[in-house]
Amino acid sequence: MDSILNEKLYIAGSFCEGKSNESFQIIDKYHQDEIASVKACSEEQVYEAIAFSESAFEKYKSFSMKDRSELLFDLAKSLKKHQREFSLLISAEAGKPIDYARVEVQRSIDNIEIAARYALNDLGETVNFPNESGLTGLIKRFPIGPVVGISPFNFPLNLALHKILPALVIGNPIILKPSPYAPLTLLSFCKLIHELGLPEGMLSVLMCDNDVASILVKEDRIKLLSFTGSAEVGFKLKSMARKKPVVLELGGNAACVVDRDIDVSEVAKKVCHGSFLYAGQICISTQRVYVHHEVFEEFVEEFVEQTEKLKCSDPGLEGVVVGPLIDQTHFERVKEWVIEAVSEGAEILTGGYAIDEDRNIYAPTVLTNTSPDMKVVTEEVFGPVVCIEQSDSFHGALDLVNDSRFGLQAGVFTDNIHKMKKAFELLDVGAVIMNNVPGFRIDHMPYGGIKDSGIGREGIAYAMEHMSERKLLVY
Repeated sequence: MDSILNEKLYIAGSFCEGKSNESFQIIDKYHQDEIASVKACSEEQVYEAIAFSESAFEKYKSFSMKDRSELLFDLAKSLKKHQREFSLLISAEAGKPIDYARVEVQRSIDNIEIAARYALNDLGETVNFPNESGLTGLIKRFPIGPVVGISPFNFPLNLALHKILPALVIGNPIILKPSPYAPLTLLSFCKLIHELGLPEGMLSVLMCDNDVASILVKEDRIKLLSFTGSAEVGFKLKSMARKKPVVLELGGNAACVVDRDIDVSEVAKKVCHGSFLYAGQICISTQRVYVHHEVFEEFVEEFVEQTEKLKCSDPGLEGVVVGPLIDQTHFERVKEWVIEAVSEGAEILTGGYAIDEDRNIYAPTVLTNTSPDMKVVTEEVFGPVVCIEQSDSFHGALDLVNDSRFGLQAGVFTDNIHKMKKAFELLDVGAVIMNNVPGFRIDHMPYGGIKDSGIGREGIAYAMEHMSERKLLVY
């Protein structure tokens, strides 16, 4: 890990110390030891990054799409050489189980290669005019200019790449602010970026407090804001961004519908994993499960049995599924929400206690007899808590899923094609995942939600649409 570790900011093609008096201490989320300290940047350094991104925008136009593709394939090769170090770093600073950290790094490699292939695609479109006009219409996409990305802690590499890669393919410089909980992965990744020979300012990675970061959101020279995080912060940033477009990938209280025509044991195992992987700290972790009343008792029995088998410990150990929550504040919030739910009538089927308070590990918790106004149902828990309730009918379960201010993704388990079509038509979500959990994601698919779960879509091709403007040529 030492060979790739970087504690400095990356501004305009150079590694540098932040000039603010503030520092961010990044700790190992299980052992609670300090890994590194990163000095925050000053306002002057933010303006420097913006200015260099403008000049890089002009220089990068000379890079052909073939040049860009080759650079990205080289980047993928470089990351492959350092897969082990990045997996260990993600596991340490983000508290992610090592098996899942390895998956993130491999997905990141795949994501880079997907972007490299998109760089070779013809992005043009044509417009059909009446034959007698003798006219041809050609549409080409042009980059909009410098963009800003704000990425979360839970996928410190791959979710940052979902902003960086489409920007580099289409031709936009990007300034990225990673989460203060887990910035080292991206700062270290800048070592690999630095070797590519990009124009100075095509990528800058800054650490700063919220007041300094607001410059990036409000600055008119920044042409788009792409944010991944909570709904509350996302919509606040949207109000600050004024005229510039925003892409918001926000959270949710993702639900599964379990019909009666399923293999109860297999589905319970799959939903359990989708609920508690990485201690539920995934935007599309399963939080609500609505099970047909005819199989409810059998499903719950199997689900609880699977939950109690989960390995909860040091995320650096093989086979661990539930490790620490990201910090004590999140740990205490999860604990308080469960206590509050029980006081209002919810029943704990398993869990409901702290495994290790010093390391912020909370037991995988299954609740039932919840009500729609409880926080564990209406809000995003972002922790190892799932609510299982029975439904009278398939259509009734769909109504329960829709009874939410969120709408990211939903999982539907049924072998009935007519019910599948009905779920697709009626569910108010960005994606319906059939016979799988809502946590399913392939990196090039359109990913995003509706309602309070966001605006716009990620996935290389879809993010490139947000980061470009169509221009029409008629001749």
